[in-house]
Amino acid sequence: MSENKLSLEKRTVSGKKTASLRADGLIPSVIYGGKGEPMLAQSAYNETEKVLKTAGYHSTIDLTIDGKSRMVIVKAIDLNPVTRRIDNVEFQEVSANKVVEATTPIVLVGYENSEATKFHFVLSQIMEEIEVKAKPADLPKEIEIDASKLATVEDKITVADIVLPKGVELADKELDADQAIAIVYDPAAEAAAREAEDAKAATEGETEAADVPADNGSKPEEKSE
Repeated sequence: MSENKLSLEKRTVSGKKTASLRADGLIPSVIYGGKGEPMLAQSAYNETEKVLKTAGYHSTIDLTIDGKSRMVIVKAIDLNPVTRRIDNVEFQEVSANKVVEATTPIVLVGYENSEATKFHFVLSQIMEEIEVKAKPADLPKEIEIDASKLATVEDKITVADIVLPKGVELADKELDADQAIAIVYDPAAEAAAREAEDAKAATEGETEAADVPADNGSKPEEKSE
């Protein structure tokens, strides 16, 4: 059983008519992946938002609809581009004994204890999540990677540094092991480089301006016939 639980009701409206549901404080959703056809559903906004924040895309949710319980994971959440409120949710029904794919956050830990921080270097995380495969009960809430050994701007964290829990695999087995998850950079050096580039561009601009002939306002002589 999942720690995340949510009650839903079947809905009969779809398309543009779902706007009325949102106005009434409900979130339209769809459940697919079971034996039957996809099911249209709706649920209270505040309750749904709370469960989604806890479960994310990586933890299972026990949905109750029509008195029946379904184990699902979140596959997609549509947000309103203006209000950033949840417009729609897609749930995928899963089985406790079958492997599923899920999106798991990558969390970097220990960087504050690294040699890199002594030089005021900054850690920039490029990849914040990754697709994994596992049975629902084995899906990790997050994947931690130790960043305490980073020391120079040449150091980085890659896919090869990921240590997966037992029963968990990367969904993309062809993912490049050297693909960067996070890099170290020196903000002072980058600022100095930008200033040098700006100074060079300004100097080149002044040189080009000096090479342009001045307009003295004189007109060409007219030929007399």
